[in-house]
Amino acid sequence: MADLNTEFSKDQINNAYEAIEIAKKSGKIKKGINEVTKIIERGQAKLVIVAKDVNPPEIIMHIPPLCEEKETPFVVVPSKEDLGAAAGLQVGTTAVTIVNEGDAKNLISKIAKK
Repeated sequence: MADLNTEFSKDQINNAYEAIEIAKKSGKIKKGINEVTKIIERGQAKLVIVAKDVNPPEIIMHIPPLCEEKETPFVVVPSKEDLGAAAGLQVGTTAVTIVNEGDAKNLISKIAKK
């Protein structure tokens, strides 16, 4: 079982950022921990990406078990600033989920296999 301390490879992290950028243009993403939590609970999340540098960490601690329960792949990235930038925000964000993959479908499948 993966958790917030699981180390993800540079490739997995870069693929997650790329998937967000592609899905942002051709599909649909949701940003912020509350939105992301709702989408996972509804079973609509295709991929969940959370930032490791969230303070306090309790804000995102429920995400890995929830993803596990819903069989949703997730990736932990090092920085909420980079995560926000990938999602097209001027500020950092704790979490992003891809709701509609758009052209990122193959990339998400590749991430999910790892």
